[in-house]
Amino acid sequence: MDESKKKAIKEIINQLHSGSSPEEVRERFGQILESVSSTEIAKIEEELMKEGMPREEIQKLCDVHMAVFRDQLEKQKLEVPDGHPLCILIEEHKAMLQLAEKLSVIAGKMEKVSGKDYVAEELHDLEHVSANFMDSEKHYLREENVLFPTLEKHGITEPPAIMWMEHNEIREKKKQLNRLVETIDDIGFQSFKEQARETAKSLNNLLTNHFRKENNILFPTALQVITNEEWDQTKEEFNEIGYCSFTPRHLITAALKPVKGGEAAATQEDALQFETGSLSKEEIEAILDTLPVDVSFVDKNDAVKYFNKAEKRVFVRTKSVIGRKVQLCHPQKSIHIVSQIVDSFKTGKKDVAEFWITLNNRLIHIRYFAVRDKNGKYLGTMEITQDLTDLKKIEGEKRLLDWKD
Repeated sequence: MDESKKKAIKEIINQLHSGSSPEEVRERFGQILESVSSTEIAKIEEELMKEGMPREEIQKLCDVHMAVFRDQLEKQKLEVPDGHPLCILIEEHKAMLQLAEKLSVIAGKMEKVSGKDYVAEELHDLEHVSANFMDSEKHYLREENVLFPTLEKHGITEPPAIMWMEHNEIREKKKQLNRLVETIDDIGFQSFKEQARETAKSLNNLLTNHFRKENNILFPTALQVITNEEWDQTKEEFNEIGYCSFTPRHLITAALKPVKGGEAAATQEDALQFETGSLSKEEIEAILDTLPVDVSFVDKNDAVKYFNKAEKRVFVRTKSVIGRKVQLCHPQKSIHIVSQIVDSFKTGKKDVAEFWITLNNRLIHIRYFAVRDKNGKYLGTMEITQDLTDLKKIEGEKRLLDWKD
């Protein structure tokens, strides 16, 4: 990037940070704004973070950035074929904005009546809208577990981190809407109407601003830096995670077509010798994938090195996370805790950290173990995640002789 141009763009963002209005900035830097690209904005934001501007401040400023740069950025139309990961994400954005608009229409109709009996059909539609929003989770998981780590490998770390923060804000709004639908009989119709109106307004604004940033800054940047081979890998991993109920069917069909190159040829290798026996690579992989738990391993440098592919994983993992710093695999609000756990393992202060949460009405047990060699040297951290729901129901005995095929 031209140094004078970079300096001017940084000055624009710093002036916005200092309180200048978008109109003032447009007037002063009009010529520069005509030639700015999404990739340049992303790289400048990276630099501002490195210079000490807090991520939360960058997030607050993103909407103002868009107000200044919008005209130029919206001229940069993405041209991607059906089935391309970005094409699918953009079409899902359109579908979710339509859902948000439908939510606003439903809330508007309820405002005009005094009781829920007059809007039975709208309430039924509201249930479907809420269900679709809850089903949109796979959209965000594909971005967080595939697209974001791929961008990070190209040095684009801050824009994805900011987008992830906004994902969590959207998740809270989706849950709020879902809880509202479930509690209409408990809170009364008048309160329900007011909350529905506010939820519709805030969700609509949040999605509109978030999708504009992704469509006009994040995705064009991704198209600039991610290679064709990486897009093929991204496509495969998108397919593994799956799609939403509202994802256009023809795009899913296109996405499921085989990617270039096909599968790599299998290689022969000698069995690994252990103190207690020997196993081939095929046997080791099959054993780890058969375990009824999620296993992930982070090496001594905090980089994700391995995860198993258990049949029923609790948390999504994709090959794009290999080599990713473990701190980037967690939401902003919990990064400091992750770092504290890893640091306590490295210093030898702790060997285990465990937690349990309720996820989709299932009891999930999450444990971190320090992995050390025979001399106590730290090699990395292993994460084991297990669904304990059915195990907690076990009572009495079931002996080997009780087994039947």
